Amino acid sequence: MDQASGIAVIGNGNWGRNLVRTFDRLDVLRAVCEPDPVRLAAAPAGARRCPALDEVLRDHGVRAVAVATPAVTHFETARAALEADKDVFVEKPLALRVDEGLKLVKLARARGRVLMVGHILRYHPAVVKLGGLVAAGELGRVEYAYSNRLNIGRLRTEENILWSFAPHDISVLLGLLGAAPDHASCEGGDYLSRGVADVTVSRFLFPGGVRAHIFVSWLHPFKEQRLVVVGSEKMAVFDDNAGDKLVIYPHRVKWNGRVPTAVRAEARAVPVEPLEPLEAECRHFLECLETRAAPLTDGAEGLRVLEVLDACQRSLDGDGRPVRIGAAAGPGFFAHETARVDDGADIGPGTKVWHFAHVLAGARVGARCVLGQNVNVAGGAIIGDNVKVQNNVSVYAGTVIEDDVFLGPSCVLTNVSNPRSEINRHTLYEKTLLRRGCTVGANATVVCGTTVGRHAFVAAGAVVTRDVPDYALVMGNPARRRGWVSRHGLRLGPPGADGLMVCPESGLRYREEPPGVVRCLDLDEDAPLPPELARGTRPYRDFIPRRAERSGK
Repeated sequence: MDQASGIAVIGNGNWGRNLVRTFDRLDVLRAVCEPDPVRLAAAPAGARRCPALDEVLRDHGVRAVAVATPAVTHFETARAALEADKDVFVEKPLALRVDEGLKLVKLARARGRVLMVGHILRYHPAVVKLGGLVAAGELGRVEYAYSNRLNIGRLRTEENILWSFAPHDISVLLGLLGAAPDHASCEGGDYLSRGVADVTVSRFLFPGGVRAHIFVSWLHPFKEQRLVVVGSEKMAVFDDNAGDKLVIYPHRVKWNGRVPTAVRAEARAVPVEPLEPLEAECRHFLECLETRAAPLTDGAEGLRVLEVLDACQRSLDGDGRPVRIGAAAGPGFFAHETARVDDGADIGPGTKVWHFAHVLAGARVGARCVLGQNVNVAGGAIIGDNVKVQNNVSVYAGTVIEDDVFLGPSCVLTNVSNPRSEINRHTLYEKTLLRRGCTVGANATVVCGTTVGRHAFVAAGAVVTRDVPDYALVMGNPARRRGWVSRHGLRLGPPGADGLMVCPESGLRYREEPPGVVRCLDLDEDAPLPPELARGTRPYRDFIPRRAERSGK
């Protein structure tokens, strides 16, 4: 490609200058667009210098643009370039919203344009080699993977560490495993700037049971960029700071009866071509411009990464609650003609918003939820997937509702303990957390600042004033525990001689150990029910003793 039909780099900042340098070395740089005069003056002498994007988009000699502006501008900049019939390379992330990413993918497809996302690790020769080994079955069945991207470096205030560091690692995991995860959870801390996470740990559950986690931080005493893949036959380590970038460990596990024993073997370094990842990435983009083939990290791949990032962010906002992934690009939600959904409300696909309900801007409602008549969801409220909210319920800011929760008609959730009409406490909302799978009965009240545990059952009319344990059945005012319930909502009887309580409908076993803490022995509290257990078998009355039997008559 000659310079007369070359590349324009949009943004000559901390990373943009690397793209400028690389495309210039490949002799395809035509223009640099940068509003800052000092940065613009640093552009190579042979490139056209443009302070405004419009100048670049009107230049018929610019065939494609590479967007290296702040992430918040990626969507608008990439959209403008696509609408100007330019091919587009956009640095990660593709956009900051899944719906925006989807619009870019559809626009590129409609215009017949190449859209590529800068997930540079996918072009690292060691990662390419590792991908080949995994695909060839060299490691056996992949069981687990984790990635650490840690540093003490340039700190950001415009985006958190999750969006700044993790897209690379998410892209690599999706590429190695050939699938997106089913669930994600994310926890972190904001130590320097309020609301901007400096450290996050994201955990993923992939189809087939493969698990992975990503640890990212810019508050780390030394630089570490390491990916570990654990297979049933061998293990592999990609360490970008080591002399040997890729090392295979043929360790295995030997079973003696039911006792596993580690069998260690000598590590083996895998030869890797000494190629610069950024140059390989830029060359790949240029090849796709010529062949019109879809890039390895095309818009669709960037959208998949964006969906995972979005799920991680929702989990981070919800104190680490697991979030289902993959529905963001599916069909939209339904809202009855009398319902109102404000601009800026985030509602997942398959959700139904019924008569006279109102979802305010800033509210987050997951996929496959049902919001009944007269339901109100305030901005700042977070509702997970498959949540059923019955008629006449208000979900206030400060409330976090995890997946599979049931809220009965006219139940009450609060967010201020001592409300006064003449005292404004809008910045002092207290958090109310309803954990996965719990039920709040009709006309019950949950006082703010409390947590209702996983699969707990709050009886109709109860008033919850303190935390409710997982699987607890609570009744009364104030609510007190009256027993334990199973995930199927059935009261668990007294434990047998073996200490087990068995759900009469599902057969799942439960144990109270230590006292006051119940756990299911057959299924993780955050795991979805297997399909065969997700459908009821008999009415509730079939599972409770008749009065005559209870009285002994």
